[in-house]
Amino acid sequence: MRAFEPERIHNIGIFGHLGSGKTTLAEAMLMTAHAIPRMGRVEDGSTTSDYDPDEQRRGMSISLSVLPLEWNGDKINLIDVPGAADFAGEAAAAMRVIDGAVIVLDASAGVEVGTELFWEMAVEQRVPRILFVNKLDRENANFYRVIEQAREVLDAAVIPLHLPIGAGKDFKGIISLRQQRAWLTSPKHDGGYVEADVPAELDALMHEWRTALIDKIAATNDHLIERYLEGGEDALTREELLLGLRTGIADGSIVPVFCGSATEVVGIAQLLNGIIDSIPSAGRKTTTALDANSEAEVELRPDRNEPLAALVFKTVSDTYGKLSYFRVFSGEVRAGMTLMNARTRKEERIAHVYIVRGKEQIEVEAVGPGDIGLLTKLGETQTNDTLCLPSRPLKLSPIEFPAPAFIATVKPRSRADLDKLSSALNRMIEEDPSLHVSRDARTGEALLSGLSETHLQIIAERMKRKFDVNIDLELPRIPYRETIRTVATAQYRHKKQTGGAGQFADVSLRVEPLPPDPNREDPLEFVNEIVGGVISRGFMPAIEKGIREAMEEGIISGNPVVDVRAAVFDGKEHPVDSKEIAFKTAAKEAFRLAAQKAGVIILEPIYSMEIIVPDQYAGDVMSDMSTRRGRVQGMMPHGNGKTVIHAQAPLAEIQRYATDLRGMTQGRGRFSISFAGYEEVPPHLVNQIVEAYKKELEAAHSH
Repeated sequence: MRAFEPERIHNIGIFGHLGSGKTTLAEAMLMTAHAIPRMGRVEDGSTTSDYDPDEQRRGMSISLSVLPLEWNGDKINLIDVPGAADFAGEAAAAMRVIDGAVIVLDASAGVEVGTELFWEMAVEQRVPRILFVNKLDRENANFYRVIEQAREVLDAAVIPLHLPIGAGKDFKGIISLRQQRAWLTSPKHDGGYVEADVPAELDALMHEWRTALIDKIAATNDHLIERYLEGGEDALTREELLLGLRTGIADGSIVPVFCGSATEVVGIAQLLNGIIDSIPSAGRKTTTALDANSEAEVELRPDRNEPLAALVFKTVSDTYGKLSYFRVFSGEVRAGMTLMNARTRKEERIAHVYIVRGKEQIEVEAVGPGDIGLLTKLGETQTNDTLCLPSRPLKLSPIEFPAPAFIATVKPRSRADLDKLSSALNRMIEEDPSLHVSRDARTGEALLSGLSETHLQIIAERMKRKFDVNIDLELPRIPYRETIRTVATAQYRHKKQTGGAGQFADVSLRVEPLPPDPNREDPLEFVNEIVGGVISRGFMPAIEKGIREAMEEGIISGNPVVDVRAAVFDGKEHPVDSKEIAFKTAAKEAFRLAAQKAGVIILEPIYSMEIIVPDQYAGDVMSDMSTRRGRVQGMMPHGNGKTVIHAQAPLAEIQRYATDLRGMTQGRGRFSISFAGYEEVPPHLVNQIVEAYKKELEAAHSH
């Protein structure tokens, strides 16, 4: 494929709810542009973008896919993005590198959960948007109902640029409001349709919608509105209408709607024309970067002569190494260059440069400004890294990946799986930065966090296929804590006489609770109150160690004890038999006795939650929160018919909240959580926790 100037490059994301026909639309666009000889089918696993075995088996996109095509002398880099919310990390990566978004709607289903999710992401990232109403040949297709719904749920700026001729079995083509022409489906003609006059019975409807469109276009510019008010639509030239349309799309005051059928390849050429006509090209996009030396902001133009700044937005790992997808914002990446990673400050030698279409890699000499390419076998470069020239280190702003909403414990099935686990998890995180791995400080188990239960299940399948690592995913243990209620004292004498030397230690302890403090790093405040030398100073470290061991093991539930002051105030030692081991044992038992007298309470982790739901579900979500022992702390309007609810709830009650909220809100709710602190477990639940611990101990002893 030849090199294009940035003014002739358009990076376009294709988004839509699962099943809206995005991948089929991308396939139809590739075929219309003669980039592929014929269309593949999602059902057969033969599409250009769904080439991954997991995608073919499930019949859905899991990873984003780059699909370049040429149209009327311009290059369009399509990025086909998964529709399931489980893979919103892929959408976040695509949003960072595109110039515009095509959001696909199913003509019979209208605005769905995924439509709203991608719309909000695009608005947040200020990405120009156009809508494509697909599947007009399907039963129950209703273009005008979809328009009404889109205006209500998404934005009043939604306005058709095309109208359908008929629907369902009677779908016969489309009308262009700008050109006042029709394209009728015709099996006899190449491309599936023929240009014609607008059918007489639709003439009045076309003029009604055309007037509404021109009203919106004229409103983008004082000069246009003046001329329009004076002379009507005839006073505006075709060029002025196009300029107004581009301005409105760029600032979001116009969201044009195209329509057609991807499977029947109707309306596809008009959509491609619309993308080139209406979405600003890569050549119009300046970007800011940070000078990695001075931290000063630098504005970069998409120009070969500017310093290089390329963002790695996707990494694919396999047994052969890494593939790094990148977009060049300024400068160019050429084969044979030595580039620097702005994060690691390490150099990467670039042997080969590729552009990519699905899984096909096409070697090129260079990838210029505004374009998307692929590099292989980079040493330490990861997603979100900026590649730049060693002489001019620059950092581009990173992709903001969605926060995890579901955590699972990773259990390797065998010793061999355990040995390979760490490496496989790291490779998975390289591929999908919306995953996080941490360790349970208490059990040492690996915890994997992701966007949903389904997300993590697919990751587990992928680890098996790519790296032959078999894992099971379980809900993690709740990290309960124990503490004491009041002040208490206890004394314990450890006396052991064997054939040889004996052991002797006598320790008196006082324990008292400390007020909770999130900044306290040490759970124990140890105090030596011994006077008169009844216990030598040299035994104090052993006493402290014994107390810490008892605290680590817990008193009633096997969970660590926190927020305690322990003071040694009396005791006895033996000139021959007293040893460190004896004082450690005595201190451990004295602490246990004192803690039991002081009254042990169990603490549980509490999380703050921000839950965003459509208004109609707010009541259900709040009443559900009370069944989870949660506290609603406030709610407020979030705009666009949504409510934000602030609440706190115990971790034990919200481990599966990602799945539960999806069920409660038909997938329209989302939430984020952050650790808030520890609180006492209600008495009726303490017994359950203690009993579960006893059973665990019994099971361990029986093994």
